[in-house]
Amino acid sequence: MIEDVIFENDYIKIEIEKSEIPWLKIFSQEPFKEFSQCDIGTRLEIFKTLDIIEKEMIEYYNPEKINIASFGNYLPKVHFHIMARFKEDSFFPESMWGKQQRESNLTLPSFELFCENLKGKL
Repeated sequence: MIEDVIFENDYIKIEIEKSEIPWLKIFSQEPFKEFSQCDIGTRLEIFKTLDIIEKEMIEYYNPEKINIASFGNYLPKVHFHIMARFKEDSFFPESMWGKQQRESNLTLPSFELFCENLKGKL
């Protein structure tokens, strides 16, 4: 069983968003409301981690596209969503918050194994 939090340090925390697609969220540890309010260490750690996760998702899943989003309207704390998207997922080409387009028929490599491998790179 995979834990909801897969990585944590002084600057960030990475959580899993349960979904049909590979989807992770990076949160700042401090309760910054806007990215521009983050200290330089937090900003650099977020960018470094976004880069690592995106590259690992591309290599492991070979998705149609990687989506990275940061809204924070419901949760006004700095966080980023990183999602591997596929033509066969339920919402593509819509956002995962958009209108469902079809029933998913995705068969993907193990998300647990992906997370374990990712931990080693972080």
